[in-house]
Amino acid sequence: MTTRVVTAHLPEELARKLDGLAEQLDRPRGWLVKEALQAYVDLAEERRQETIAALKEIDAGQVVEHEEVEAWAAELGKARKRTSRVRRGG
Repeated sequence: MTTRVVTAHLPEELARKLDGLAEQLDRPRGWLVKEALQAYVDLAEERRQETIAALKEIDAGQVVEHEEVEAWAAELGKARKRTSRVRRGG
């Protein structure tokens, strides 16, 4: 795999934290930056894919009306209150 050098300016505090973490994990700073950036890019791509899928569902009419969601949420609250009662007996 070919690589490319990318330079970024970090706030001093973040750079200190990066140095400390690199020391704790006995890993180079570059490795930590690469891992963190890969996780961020992967998450952004996953969110983008989920947004596209959600928009397709909306276009297909696969939606739940607001009133239905409110009724469902209200029932959840009632169920929680019923199940959270503690029975005391002797």
